[in-house]
Amino acid sequence: MSARTSALDTLIFGVDVQSGDVRGDAPSYAVVAFDGENVDRDVVSLRKLRRLIDREEPAIVATDNVYELAEDKDALVHLLRTLPPETKLVQVTGAERPEPLSRVASRHGVPYGKDPMKEAEAAARLAAGNVGYEVSAFTNTTRVKVARGRSTGKGGWSEDRYTRRIQGAVKRAAREVESALEEAGLEYEADVTEKYGGYSNAVYTVEADPSQIPVSTRRSGDTRVEIERERRDGIEFEPLAKRRDYVLVGVDPGTTTAVAIVGIDGEVLDVLSTRTADTAAVIEWIVERGRPFLVAADVTPMPTTVEKLRRSFDAAGWTPGTDLPVDEKQHRTREVGYDNDHERDAIAAALFAHDANADRFERIARKTPARIDRGEVTARVVGNDEPIERVLDSYREDEEPDEEEETHTQPERSPEQRRIADLEGRIERLQSHLSDVRETVERKDDRIEELETALSQARSEERKEVRERRAVTRLKRENDRLERERDEQREAREALEGKLERLKALWKLDHSNFSDVDGDDRDLVAVKPIEKFTLGAIEDAEEAYGLAAGDVIYLRDASGAGRRTAERLADAAPRVVLKEGGLSEVADELLFDRGIPVGPADDVAIREVDELAVARESDVERVIDDWHERAERRRREQNSEMVDQLISEHRAESG
Repeated sequence: MSARTSALDTLIFGVDVQSGDVRGDAPSYAVVAFDGENVDRDVVSLRKLRRLIDREEPAIVATDNVYELAEDKDALVHLLRTLPPETKLVQVTGAERPEPLSRVASRHGVPYGKDPMKEAEAAARLAAGNVGYEVSAFTNTTRVKVARGRSTGKGGWSEDRYTRRIQGAVKRAAREVESALEEAGLEYEADVTEKYGGYSNAVYTVEADPSQIPVSTRRSGDTRVEIERERRDGIEFEPLAKRRDYVLVGVDPGTTTAVAIVGIDGEVLDVLSTRTADTAAVIEWIVERGRPFLVAADVTPMPTTVEKLRRSFDAAGWTPGTDLPVDEKQHRTREVGYDNDHERDAIAAALFAHDANADRFERIARKTPARIDRGEVTARVVGNDEPIERVLDSYREDEEPDEEEETHTQPERSPEQRRIADLEGRIERLQSHLSDVRETVERKDDRIEELETALSQARSEERKEVRERRAVTRLKRENDRLERERDEQREAREALEGKLERLKALWKLDHSNFSDVDGDDRDLVAVKPIEKFTLGAIEDAEEAYGLAAGDVIYLRDASGAGRRTAERLADAAPRVVLKEGGLSEVADELLFDRGIPVGPADDVAIREVDELAVARESDVERVIDDWHERAERRRREQNSEMVDQLISEHRAESG
């Protein structure tokens, strides 16, 4: 669909099935976009049709049968739910029992052809002419629900603390929704479920369309906001062309203009007060609510502004004998709601005009047959000051004249002739005001052109700003990502540099060719410290600098080791174990059996370098030699004890 200059206030889509069926094969649709002047045509799939509707947001999607777009009522409800807020789905052929499209098009003078594209165009043109029924599945009630966005299971903290955080976030989000509804002037009913620390959920029932609610569906972290319209019991069809009854209009002009609409039965139907709307806008507001036949003011003579409104509708005028006192206006409007004194004065003018004509209204109601529109009769009698008998005669069918009437030399005019005369008089009166209307239209057209130009410029600037904001956001996200990667790389580099330094020191300590050590320092040997004689400490040392056969191990705390821990150390096959403190009997026995030399660390001068350490080879050798001497004595003692035990056992057996 291409861009266009709209002749209508809105864009209308006409849709008809081109091929396939929504209940079976994937259908294609003929789509016509109509704006009052231009017509764009295309053939699209159902998915593309929905994307097109979302993008263009037409005022009406018109079709001859809504079940060409949805396979059943549930699918139709889903379709209505997904339409843009301002888009109506219209069936132009009627309500529950539609007529053939050809008959409806012929009745309204719209071109028609059996080709799907021509049927789609006919549907669009009919909808543009206010023909058809809006399909509705929802009431004007909308529910806004604020709830938890995630489960209240454990989330890294204790469960109670985590739950309080989420419910506190729900409460804050609910208050934001309340503030937005109050700022928009929308009344609502709240149903809040309070929990420890906040709310578990909050539901706001608003009598408004979703497009009027300044809150959008969203999900953010701990909370989510859902907007759902209240569904009707079934599918309803409402006519596009609303019936406009005859009404009385009260007007209070001034800096603030107030207008009140009152029905023939004396009920106040609507009221308006505005400081910005011009006469054309006020007339449009009145036309949307009824057909005025009497325009009233609360002062005499009738102000010029009120007189212009009266002439615009070719209605009768009413003013009181003298200006209405404030106390009388207050008393007459005591049971009617209004926002300011201007609205009160407009309502009072209309109600006093109704009171002044109440007897005529009752007489007209008594004399008007049920088959005749009482409102139209009342408008002609009161608005045009026609006798009620003449008005009723114009509705009656022609009757055969009786014998007495046939003797008249000048018979009365027929109802058709009287009706023609009335219409000719009305035409003359309307023509006298045509110039005023034309001037208003010209001013309005000029204003529309100015606003359209300003709107086009504003949209262009807005699109430019949106593109710039998107680009900035994208670059910011990319910059944040790169900074995170940089920080991670720095941390990894620092860790690797530290590890490299430790490995260099270890390499130097593990090799006998110390190029940077002179003299006696060449007698150094690497010592690998272990903080405690536990499995965890041994694993930490293994991870930090590795344990290999022939290493010199330094136990800073040798106490408390069990068999398993001693076996883990013995499996590393160290050259010697230097210890602080005493070994457990189990560990001492196991290391002795495995031939692992053990000696006191105090006998060796250990020099520590960061996590590593060095000692003199000669000191280590002395510890190993001492252990071998002790081990030899220990074995001899064990053998001696064994021999003594055998002798004792032998004597016991022989004696």
